[in-house]
Amino acid sequence: MNPESREAFKSYVSARSAALLRTAYMLTGNKADAEDLLQTALAKTYLSWDSIRDRESVDAYVRRIMLNTRTSWWRRRRHVSEFATDELPETAVGHDETDRVALHDAMWSALADLPKRQRAMVVLRYYEDLSEAETAAALGVSVGTVKSTTARALAKLRDHAGLRDDFIIGAKR
Repeated sequence: MNPESREAFKSYVSARSAALLRTAYMLTGNKADAEDLLQTALAKTYLSWDSIRDRESVDAYVRRIMLNTRTSWWRRRRHVSEFATDELPETAVGHDETDRVALHDAMWSALADLPKRQRAMVVLRYYEDLSEAETAAALGVSVGTVKSTTARALAKLRDHAGLRDDFIIGAKR
């Protein structure tokens, strides 16, 4: 890799690492695994950096690598980490972990119930942490459309049965 490409890659990594780490965390649900996943994806991206022609779509390229890598890890672990035993483990899953998983599942279910456009805007604004202007540019709409559509989406999420205050309050007990 030539020095200019190396500098371009370094600039990309410093500018986008935080957002990509959030995506990796969403894929793994664990900070350590997310860091490993991002590091692996960036290493693979580095190896093919010179062959990436459209620098505007590097984020999509890295996210695809993360998704494929995570899938490979899951398949590999699925076959290795499960062992049949005669005895049950002594420790049970804590109540807090169960509630956290239930809330996580309810959130994803609520997102899945949103229309595609609203879901895309919520994901770009709050999971990818894009500004309203960046979201508008990514989707080819006006900033006003992003604001109004996101407001409607958040209202639907607040009213979703799985995310009502009584459920969330119950999850914190």
